[in-house]
Amino acid sequence: MSGNVNLFGDVPAGVVPFNSVALRLHSADHVGVAKRPLQAGTVLATESGQLIIQQFVADGHKFALEAVAQGEAVRRYGQIIGFASQAIAPGDHVHTHNLAVQDFAREYAFSVDYEPVTLTPDDQRRTFMGYKRADGRVGTRNYIGVISTVNCSAHTVREIAHHFTAERLAEYPNIDGVIALAHLSGCAVQIGGADYVLLQRTLAGMAQHVNIGAYIIVGLGCEANQIADLVSNYRLNGNAGLTPPSLTIQGEGGVRKTIQAGIDAVEELLPMVNNAERSPQPISELMVALQCGGSDSWSGVTANPLVGMVSDEIVRQGGTVVLGETPEIYGAEHMLTRRAASEAVGRKLIDKVHWWEEHSRRLGIEIDNNPSPGNKLGGLTTIYEKSLGAVIKGGSTPLTGVYDYGEPVTARGFTFMDSPGYDPVAVTGQVAGGSNLVLFTTGRGSAFGFKPAPSIKLATNSTMFNHMEDDMDYNAGKILEGVPMSQATDELLDMVIAVASGQPSKSEAQGVGEAEFNPWNLGGTL
Repeated sequence: MSGNVNLFGDVPAGVVPFNSVALRLHSADHVGVAKRPLQAGTVLATESGQLIIQQFVADGHKFALEAVAQGEAVRRYGQIIGFASQAIAPGDHVHTHNLAVQDFAREYAFSVDYEPVTLTPDDQRRTFMGYKRADGRVGTRNYIGVISTVNCSAHTVREIAHHFTAERLAEYPNIDGVIALAHLSGCAVQIGGADYVLLQRTLAGMAQHVNIGAYIIVGLGCEANQIADLVSNYRLNGNAGLTPPSLTIQGEGGVRKTIQAGIDAVEELLPMVNNAERSPQPISELMVALQCGGSDSWSGVTANPLVGMVSDEIVRQGGTVVLGETPEIYGAEHMLTRRAASEAVGRKLIDKVHWWEEHSRRLGIEIDNNPSPGNKLGGLTTIYEKSLGAVIKGGSTPLTGVYDYGEPVTARGFTFMDSPGYDPVAVTGQVAGGSNLVLFTTGRGSAFGFKPAPSIKLATNSTMFNHMEDDMDYNAGKILEGVPMSQATDELLDMVIAVASGQPSKSEAQGVGEAEFNPWNLGGTL
């Protein structure tokens, strides 16, 4: 992305300088993006002459800079975002009425842009105050988890966790809380089948998560997802070298008795978990989930590039970032394969994309259904456009690994995890894979948090930030108003370090984040 490429001198009276009201992000682009609403008849001065806006163009929406014939490709970010479904004239509003998707060949060019990262020397790396565990991993929070094996015990684990209010935990200052990890699955699935494996891998990842100091497991007793199998399959040890406490409602004699037994089990864990203390740790120990939700046209201009800059710095300092949402890299996956550390890594990513193509065909849905009504109201038109703005969160460093949903992420650097585009499901997989913090961008105003990994929300535009200031941690919209990207990068990295060190994010301060735990269910319910 080369920034606003339309530069010109003085303009006649009554003519509006293009740069003052719009952006052209790349010299190859067919469209400009309105920074404020443009009325029909507005005359813009561009480097190639005057351009008359033909229809009303809302803030964040696109208008044509040149004529595009029906069937021809339309570019934004210098990349194809769709094809003209009818002839488009200069100044026309470009949106769903005249822009559509169709398949086109992408040149994956594996690893042609690969450049090794020059790591920051150890003695120059920034630090945060984290919880160093016995295995060497470092947490940003210190929770006790109450894990449900099946929906039948979901209410019970919530009652156990909610017993431990802030007042009850006041004498344990090193514990951030007791959280319920409840879900809607665990039975009526084939034992050993795809949904069973996904659920067990996700639950095991949460149990072993670095932000979980200890946990208990609660089931019904007769479910397909048996506690003993989960513990055995993933060698769960309670994060304390011991067999994790486990209860079943049928074994304890009902819900009420199980709740009390669960409370008693957590009470025994409190002193041990409270023994953990924060200490200075290098930010190489951060694993950051990269996420966007409620995106708008500015997501790919402000917040997502900003996250990409911070991602690059975390990688240079030895840390890890995890991009997800495979349907939301669709049409932009070639931008990632060019950076793959090896052809094998790049091909694994493309295999995931092909799986989603087949998955959508099998279900009778279209990947281009992904842009939601809110996305489109905010100026996004096609999945290609949305994806090109989304992948920017991954910065510019090499793609070092591609992982299955909820699989432990072991590579350092910029990585990718296969997941749906639905934010709670995607983040659940990223956190189960080891992410200990979340960077979440939003243009429409997503109400999102996630426990046990704190979520920092970035607003893509100042209007939404000011309207939802209680929910937004950082206003990336000020980049549109002239704040240098370098300054914003420094500010956001400082915020990442502060939140990783214990400062509550806006969602944490409001208690948001427990209901967002949502393991991926492929739908194989028996």
